[in-house]
Amino acid sequence: MRGPAGVSVPVRVRPGAGRTRVGGRYEGPHGPALIIAVGAPAVDGKATEAVRRALAAALGVRAAEVSLRLGATSRDKVFTVAAPPEEWEGRLADLRDDNG
Repeated sequence: MRGPAGVSVPVRVRPGAGRTRVGGRYEGPHGPALIIAVGAPAVDGKATEAVRRALAAALGVRAAEVSLRLGATSRDKVFTVAAPPEEWEGRLADLRDDNG
């Protein structure tokens, strides 16, 4: 979903994982979501910040171009990516298809 501030990317968060992993698809409340596992605990926004940085790295954009739009205290979040979509949307599709 595109808006004036960027493109929305639904994410399903798995906090407290053994390692950071970005890949897979989850049918969440905000549509098909990218699954992101992070080692950070779901306390004081630590997991959300780790997910924001992991999403930026996986898409190949600067962390400053990724911001939380919805779901500060939920496992189902929506981030906005402000970078030009043609630079990263293909990577997002590949990551959603990654089941490994």
